[in-house]
Amino acid sequence: MTGIYPFAYVSNPARVLFGSGRIREVAPELERLGCRRAFVVCTADQKDLALRVASDCAAQAMFAEATMHTPLGVTETALSQLRAAECDSLVAIGGGSSIGLGKALALRTDLPQIAVPTTYAGSEMTTILGETKEGRKMTLRSPRVLPEVVIYDVDLTISLPPGLSSVSGVNAIAHAVEALYAPDTNPIVSMMAEEGISALTRALPCIVTVPSDVAAREAAQYGAWLSGICLGSVAMGLHHKICHVLGGSFDLRHAETHAVMLPHVVAYNSAAALAAMERVENALRQPDAAAGLFALNRTLGNPLSLSELGMPYEGIARAVEQVMKDQYSNPRPLEAAALHSMLARAWSGETPHAE
Repeated sequence: MTGIYPFAYVSNPARVLFGSGRIREVAPELERLGCRRAFVVCTADQKDLALRVASDCAAQAMFAEATMHTPLGVTETALSQLRAAECDSLVAIGGGSSIGLGKALALRTDLPQIAVPTTYAGSEMTTILGETKEGRKMTLRSPRVLPEVVIYDVDLTISLPPGLSSVSGVNAIAHAVEALYAPDTNPIVSMMAEEGISALTRALPCIVTVPSDVAAREAAQYGAWLSGICLGSVAMGLHHKICHVLGGSFDLRHAETHAVMLPHVVAYNSAAALAAMERVENALRQPDAAAGLFALNRTLGNPLSLSELGMPYEGIARAVEQVMKDQYSNPRPLEAAALHSMLARAWSGETPHAE
């Protein structure tokens, strides 16, 4: 038996509610927090749901213009309305765009917030906020952005289209994969990461086949929750760095970018992170981590190339330049030529492989 190496694990405090119908508990949770004038944020396509929640909790105001990659201008507009309404709390309903805006507002106001995720992004469980200004996405960590309460109501995910469900789920898998080879990983995070990958890998094909499968939807939420905890517990690596650069620079859709890039970054890092790859392979039940993730994308019908997402080929050099500017911790050193080759393969949708 090998010993357990020295490690540190810090649990981010949050109250998490799982189950069907728990959306009805937004109002009681606000009351428990001592709040009476909530500011509800969502995207335009979640407005009807947000209106119902706002009515149930007698919200003071609502902002239905949350936008992908959390642009600074949108945050400033929402902040102005929040202050004008003299709100004392935040309720974010929806996917990563809504959760991101809620976090951006919490950073600037320190108001308590409740997150009600309707996708599998997992960002609601982290102290991480990514914001975009002038075409560049910047990431920060602060305990101020962590929601006080997260409500996972499976009923809200049933209508999430299979295509969005699958890319959102692979986005969550990416959080867990990177946590396995983070420099500050630990046995607790590794255990949660492997379980999160396994749960999502089992659930997502079922959701694509039978979108109304409640058990699969619950398993996906569970996997996303675990993966989000992993992302919030350790340092991010090359995968998240590249996805932030691509999203901020070329306005590529967030979850789809993660899905396309994950197998390629795993291939890039595979030889330098053998223990992590073994856990990914165990979770996928596949003999090769990168190939297994690429095959999962195929099975789910996810995009396989950056070109499908609208990235110009000429953007590869620009992306590599930005990635090399601010080096993240990563098991394999960042090498410009190898990164260019990797992004070229991802752009064309080729099978991932290491160089």
